[in-house]
Amino acid sequence: MFDARVTRLADLVCRHSVQLSADDCVLIHAFDVPSDIIAEFVRVAQAQSAKVLVRSESNPIRRQMLHGMTVENAQLIAKLEKFEMEHATAYIALRGADNAFELSDVPGTQTAMWQREYATPVIFETRIPKTKWAVLRWPNPSVAQQASMSSKAFEDFYFDACTVDYIRMAEAVKPLVDLMNRTDRVRVISPGTDFSFSIKGIGCVPCTGERNIPDGECFTAPVKDSVNGTVQFNTSSLYQGMEFKDIRYEIKDGKIIDASAGGNTEKLNEILDTDEGARYFGEWSLGFNPKVLHPIKDTLFDEKIAGSLHFTPGNAYDPPGGNGNKSAVHWDTVLIQRAEYGGGEIWFDDVLIRKDGIFVVPDLLGLNPENLAI
Repeated sequence: MFDARVTRLADLVCRHSVQLSADDCVLIHAFDVPSDIIAEFVRVAQAQSAKVLVRSESNPIRRQMLHGMTVENAQLIAKLEKFEMEHATAYIALRGADNAFELSDVPGTQTAMWQREYATPVIFETRIPKTKWAVLRWPNPSVAQQASMSSKAFEDFYFDACTVDYIRMAEAVKPLVDLMNRTDRVRVISPGTDFSFSIKGIGCVPCTGERNIPDGECFTAPVKDSVNGTVQFNTSSLYQGMEFKDIRYEIKDGKIIDASAGGNTEKLNEILDTDEGARYFGEWSLGFNPKVLHPIKDTLFDEKIAGSLHFTPGNAYDPPGGNGNKSAVHWDTVLIQRAEYGGGEIWFDDVLIRKDGIFVVPDLLGLNPENLAI
């Protein structure tokens, strides 16, 4: 019997996230996702009278493509997929992975070239600013294993986290949006972490099911040269097919001047040297999904952890919420501040607004897990 939760999720994405109508052409882009799942998303999109394009790909094939990729080949792929993206008004990504480390042996030079020649024109310059888009993982035993959960337990967690009450969340986040739009100085304190920056004039964007699924964050970006201090992240991060632990940055006048990640320090710095913008920050965000409480080594989930923040070297989104930084890199890296993860504080203009992952300002209490999970 077909799992009704799939239909519920597809309906949420098509109706709430990208709000499909007869005026839309939606590109459904799937990696290693079962065909019946793709077909159900197609059916639900068609039920909204949208025109549908489908691109189904495989990570093992992508790995081989990248190993032999030339600049000319990457530019040709980018030209064709940019044309496709320019003719879509909406984009839905379904990202499965039988092996989270499938791309781990692709040389860094190849990955950096692909980011520059493909990701910049297709994703950052076309898909993100010019389409209604939503991105979600797809649960399978590999992802469950990565999360140290049984397949059944992970499926239950997945559908609970993805289909929270986004209408309630959208109301609860409004006071935070107002506060962030009035704020100049931000200070973040946690074990091994003490940094500050300005968000004056940047603006912010609440994310309540319209883009990434699961959702639950409010992002802005630092004034580009205003960041100073040190940040020590307490979650592992998968990026470009590799796992990075104990990521630590020393930052001066907005730029990462020293970066380490244990045994992967060299690789970390190789990524940060992709281009000039990669050592500056393009996003800072607070996470508050009440069903996502612990890291599973998947950014789409980990960046929404209740009581977390993420800080992102690389490309910024367009305003509001963006600071103009441009890069082929966009690396959301997560710091959890709840008490069981060491605690921490966030201050806005010398006022404590969140302590140990719990909002303490009366207008923001609705964002705490016990209120959003109702």
